[in-house]
Amino acid sequence: MSDQNAPRSQSDAMDPARANALLVSLGLNRQVSPGDALPPFFHHLYFWDAQPPALLGRDGHPRLGTGLVPDMGLPRRMWAGGRLRFASPLCAGRPAERVSRVASAQRKTGRTGPLAFVTLSHEVWQDGVLCVSEEQDLVYREDPDPAAPKPAAPSAPDDQEAMQPVSFDSTVLFRYSALTFNGHRIHYDIEYARQVEGYAGLVVHGPLLAQWLMLWLDTTQAPLTGFDFRATAPLMHFEAATLCRAGDSAWVRGPDGRLCLSAKFRTGA
Repeated sequence: MSDQNAPRSQSDAMDPARANALLVSLGLNRQVSPGDALPPFFHHLYFWDAQPPALLGRDGHPRLGTGLVPDMGLPRRMWAGGRLRFASPLCAGRPAERVSRVASAQRKTGRTGPLAFVTLSHEVWQDGVLCVSEEQDLVYREDPDPAAPKPAAPSAPDDQEAMQPVSFDSTVLFRYSALTFNGHRIHYDIEYARQVEGYAGLVVHGPLLAQWLMLWLDTTQAPLTGFDFRATAPLMHFEAATLCRAGDSAWVRGPDGRLCLSAKFRTGA
């Protein structure tokens, strides 16, 4: 196995202040103390991959080929989805370790041109116990052609059993980027987002949409044991959205009825 494909391990003290900063940033009236179980998906606030400016790409992420993700010759990065298994509570204020590796990396040709698909696998351990298993699906593509028509977004279901409105602004996106150490400029640099990557505004993080769904489900359902999600259309910072649930399905609906993110979740044993 090459050095680039070898598993990589990071440790973190899991400072509860970071979790509390996100809860405050999202306007949630709750706090985490040392020893408390973290909300689902909050491990994304930890295990930062801090790289010097010389090792960053134009988009603010670590330059491809310098870290875990290989350089497959395509510049635009998107988080396409993921799969999570919550096996045991991950507690704040106790050291944890994340072991990461590239599960797969392949290049294909789609309707819009060449695409690269990378799946990262992560395991988060604490006190010798596997707490979280995660797979992240990343997609890389070419820069957009301004003359090309934008692909139509799928329509969201309208048969929800429960729903909750949620909104975003540039401050929330900036704070979430800071707390997750996500330097991707589409989330805070509006000129870059518009002029280079062709978006109408700042892009709401796909993981932030997934995080909102998980937080909402965690307060209305039994504790989550699994959550699989797929991003289907971007949401801009100036757009309101609706969190929806029906059975074991959940999704995020945009203001025009488009499906921004879909998910399947599991609770209990």
